[in-house]
Amino acid sequence: MAKRLLLGRPFRSDKLQHTLLPKRIALPVFASDALSSVAYAPDEILLTLSIAGAAAYVFSPWVTLAVAVVMVTVVASYRQTVHAYPSGGGDYEVATVNLGPRAGLSVASALLVDYILTVAVSISSGVSNLGSVIPWVAEHKVIIAIIAIVLLSSLNLRGLRESGAAFAVPTYLFIVVIVGMILTGLVRVFILGEDLRAPSAGLTIVPEEDPISQAMFAFILLRTFSSGCAALTGVEAISNGVPAFKKPKSKNAATTLLLLGGLSIVMLYGIVLLAQATHLKFVENPMLQIVPNAASEGYVQKTVTTQLAETVFGDGSMLLYLVGAVTALILFLAANTAFNGFPVLGSILAQDRYLPRQLHNRGDRLAFSNGILFLAVAAIVLIVAFEAEVTKLIQLYIVGVFVSFTLSQAGMIRHWNRLLRTQRDPVRRGRMIRSRAINAFGMCLTGAVLIVVLITKFLLGAWIAIAAMIVIYGLMVAIHRHYTRVAEELRPTDERPVLPSRNHAIVLVSKVHQPTLRALAYAQATRPDTLTAVTVNVDDNDTRAIQAEWERRQIPVSLTVIDSPYREITRPILDFVKNTRRASPRDVVTVFVPEYVVGRWWENLLHNQSALRIKGRLLFENGVMVTSVPWQLRSSQDRDLDRLDRVLSRAPARGPRSHGTDDPGDSDPS
Repeated sequence: MAKRLLLGRPFRSDKLQHTLLPKRIALPVFASDALSSVAYAPDEILLTLSIAGAAAYVFSPWVTLAVAVVMVTVVASYRQTVHAYPSGGGDYEVATVNLGPRAGLSVASALLVDYILTVAVSISSGVSNLGSVIPWVAEHKVIIAIIAIVLLSSLNLRGLRESGAAFAVPTYLFIVVIVGMILTGLVRVFILGEDLRAPSAGLTIVPEEDPISQAMFAFILLRTFSSGCAALTGVEAISNGVPAFKKPKSKNAATTLLLLGGLSIVMLYGIVLLAQATHLKFVENPMLQIVPNAASEGYVQKTVTTQLAETVFGDGSMLLYLVGAVTALILFLAANTAFNGFPVLGSILAQDRYLPRQLHNRGDRLAFSNGILFLAVAAIVLIVAFEAEVTKLIQLYIVGVFVSFTLSQAGMIRHWNRLLRTQRDPVRRGRMIRSRAINAFGMCLTGAVLIVVLITKFLLGAWIAIAAMIVIYGLMVAIHRHYTRVAEELRPTDERPVLPSRNHAIVLVSKVHQPTLRALAYAQATRPDTLTAVTVNVDDNDTRAIQAEWERRQIPVSLTVIDSPYREITRPILDFVKNTRRASPRDVVTVFVPEYVVGRWWENLLHNQSALRIKGRLLFENGVMVTSVPWQLRSSQDRDLDRLDRVLSRAPARGPRSHGTDDPGDSDPS
């Protein structure tokens, strides 16, 4: 009932087409990450420049312009990708098809890490923006970040369309509010001539290192540029999510990319320009960089967006709280880009046998539930480890996405070269040559940005992301090797299977009761060549009682007693089974395990697990078959089996529905 309330009723598989998205819904679903980056990318640009002192803020528009150029190039490049590869593989498919499996796995590992970081950074930034307006939130930001991830996961588990509808209103509201704030501020400053000054305008800041050499300043500019490039994360999500668009899929995805790029550039550049016009200051370390004076007394550094809203709309105004609320909300929802991209990519990798197959399964609501849950857990681990600090997490960010950008564009160049070898139509060749030129320029530019990111961020935390990519790459190779080896072993041969010479049946006995008698009867019904009942002597009195009852009932099956001086059950039974089969390797031994079924979970705690241990150990013996013979107790008849069937049908089978008791037939191991 609780699951139905949170997730809704299950969808039939034939309803999958109804979860496809129109452009107006696809934009908030897939573009919220890139759009929301305007809430933390300007912070990172100003924060990094502050290392060189307040005078360095003059370079902020130029750094932002460089980021915008990269954004335009990447958007133009991915518009070629969504037309050429509309299947949803995105960068992974492009790199695999054109550069080989190793390049594809490199891209996949980079994207998986980047998706996890997208959730962690977006949620942490959302909490920081909300904390700028509501101080209580800043005091409990880790807990609130975790709650936000849990709620976001629940929305996505309900299904793609419902998630998109839920995110559309706040996303569009964020765009309207931010653009409105930028236009209002710029009009008041440049047209009406008002002297708008941010709350931090009166602060005096000093560089962290004084004096700063030209080489150091150049390095700071490069680091600022690499931090500002966080605005590009999420662009690749559309190429991975093309199958989720309504038809024509490629055209709609390309249009959404264009809208994403245009809106992101306008908002990012507008915020940086307005921050410079209002003399806003944002530093990396307020305790060290802000010079104590009257303006700094009691000063608490707020985010850039919150400071601008306070400057434009006034302290305590409703619009200020609206900006803070929608900014925090869009940052929470920005993680939805990863919640849509990560499961789809995980499903593709699972289908290619590079990740566990469970990631390829759809849940009740036709969402890739296992991928959503895995992403949520991984992001929560990062948030707890880095205490939801955006400045710490941002150093790990964007490495993966620029690895995928660069390899994807290299793959697209090969794609166009391959098509140009056979294409003779002049019009189509012209389009292909133009597309190749766009992808070539994109590869050069994103490759250069990747080098800058590695140089400027490696020691600051980027090495952690690189190490994670290497680990995931190795893990995927190992998983693929395992699946390949298993498939090879299971492949049928041309030889006809050899029938066993004889079947030896062994019934395990702990007491002479109903489960044991049923197991004996069933074993006799299979008509084995030999039938033996076996009990382990761990207590002389109990064993003599079993033998006496056996004779009194005149059971027509020989009872074999195995001595166990050390009161062990599993090892003596294994030795007996091995000796039985060792006499003739072509023989088969079938072990019948009588066990009763309880209906309540706590009843299982009252019995040991000898039967499960014996069965689990016998599974590794060649030529040995294990058969469970259940006896249902009254408590099991009250079990809601229909509900249990629904639960089991949603997950890979892990064994029989009944729970084995502690030993063959009873709680007593004797």
